[in-house]
Amino acid sequence: MPDSVTIKRDVILRAIVTPGLKEQLDDEFTAAIEQLDGRITQLDIGARQYVTELQRTDIQQAMALRQQIEAEKRRFRQAKDELIQRQRAVAELEEGTEVIRGTLESWAEIAVGGNIQTALRGVEIVVSDDKVIEIRETEGGITVETSQEVSPEVAEVQAPTIERP
Repeated sequence: MPDSVTIKRDVILRAIVTPGLKEQLDDEFTAAIEQLDGRITQLDIGARQYVTELQRTDIQQAMALRQQIEAEKRRFRQAKDELIQRQRAVAELEEGTEVIRGTLESWAEIAVGGNIQTALRGVEIVVSDDKVIEIRETEGGITVETSQEVSPEVAEVQAPTIERP
């Protein structure tokens, strides 16, 4: 029987707001918005030809597919609107404040006779312009509300698969 085990735990990555961070975040949001625009365009182009072909053979299926495509385009646009709002919020951040950039993972060793609460303590890494300036431990682990994050990541929006019958 082992005397210890290594467990995985979450680590919060915090960043001090600086002009450099604001610029970096703006670039990340712009790239994510452009990627969503590209997906919308790709969906339009790919679907247009297929729907036109399908209309010749099965108008009902073509209409159903068109509705599915429009629903997917709405999801992409909603995700884009969310990114634009979050990008504007980043521009309003005060320099010197801390924001959550995301979560990482670390490993902690726990041994027989050890204190589980110590191993499960929350860990936060604080950076300023990508330089680590502090590592903090917090009691009782960590929880991150996604509304606190300033990352341009949105829930994954997948393009629909269009299969020919």
